[in-house]
Amino acid sequence: MKKITIDDLNLKGKRVLVRVDFNVPIENGKVADDTRIRESLPTIRKIIESGGKAILISHLGRPKGFDEKYSLKPIAEHLSKLLGISVKFTPDCIGEEVRKMVSELKEGEVLLLENVRFHPEEEKNDENFAKELASIADVYINDAFGSAHRAHASTEGVARFVKETAIGYLMKKEIEYLSKALTNPEKPYVAILGGAKVSDKIQVIKNLMDKVDAFLIGGGMANTFLKAKGYEVGKSLVENDKIELAKEILSEAEKRNIKFILPVDCVIASEFSNNANFEITSVDKVKPDWMILDIGPKTIETFKDVLKDAKTVVWNGPMGVFEFDNFAKGTFEIAKVLAEITSKGAVTIVGGGDSASAISKAGLSDKVSHVSTGGGASLEFLEGKELPGISAIKDK
Repeated sequence: MKKITIDDLNLKGKRVLVRVDFNVPIENGKVADDTRIRESLPTIRKIIESGGKAILISHLGRPKGFDEKYSLKPIAEHLSKLLGISVKFTPDCIGEEVRKMVSELKEGEVLLLENVRFHPEEEKNDENFAKELASIADVYINDAFGSAHRAHASTEGVARFVKETAIGYLMKKEIEYLSKALTNPEKPYVAILGGAKVSDKIQVIKNLMDKVDAFLIGGGMANTFLKAKGYEVGKSLVENDKIELAKEILSEAEKRNIKFILPVDCVIASEFSNNANFEITSVDKVKPDWMILDIGPKTIETFKDVLKDAKTVVWNGPMGVFEFDNFAKGTFEIAKVLAEITSKGAVTIVGGGDSASAISKAGLSDKVSHVSTGGGASLEFLEGKELPGISAIKDK
């Protein structure tokens, strides 16, 4: 997949509309976590330094119409500090005032448009709305990987009406790393999959089945596989309607001689709470009225053993309820192993969403090869799906 990138274009004097992903937590009128904003800085700086006029567009949350709570104004203020220049802010993303502010924009200046999702036409990928967004741009750059799996007006529609399109640096980095997990990954190749549900990861398992040497399965999804193998899992989260499918996956892995490693022990709790009574037990001794909330120490050692020689690792989904300190050990230990093997030259790719939160909470985000900024987008990429926000950009 060779897309036109920001480096292929002459941006001087041009109005450059950039779809960024500024869907970040805002607390008390301030940005609480600016990871996604910082990830977009190289693209914004490139436009400024090239003498382009940067017009940034993003969504925030799921507003129903105009709602002050979802305004991007705090982000404009935060971005001004990060860039060291005053970022201008528009009261809307379309309309007369926006056109006026764009026309007054000088080379090297930055303008942030108000939340694009204040308009229901955005998520409907309305053609007229997309045309209106396109009317203020000479160039369109998509740098919002976290929204690339959605065919919305600002991610897909607008690209049809701007002559020059390209991907930004963040999008380029995401595509390059995630492609490594799908095409010619260096072996041994291990996929670590966790999170709540098997149903969320079925397509990933199927798509990686002929690529990986081993699957390590943790989190709530492991319970469904354990139940499929006949184990008692008590009151643990289980998808009963996916048990047959879990059996099929297990037998497919066996047929192909792929290691499909499930927990051998686990941390069980009397209730879903950090303060619950908990104990470590083997998976064949789970109490009927207790629930599995993390992988156990023997499982951690087994997983470590498989990972120590891996050359490529993709990780999507935590190993337990890492939001509770008492059930975070499995997830954090896996994060540590990934940091260790990265330092020895392995390529380690962490999916977005909960996996990104987990590795960040473990303080190891900068110790792995790549942490994706998109949960749903990275999952769909690993499923082998074409993402509308990427396919809308012209090929080289």
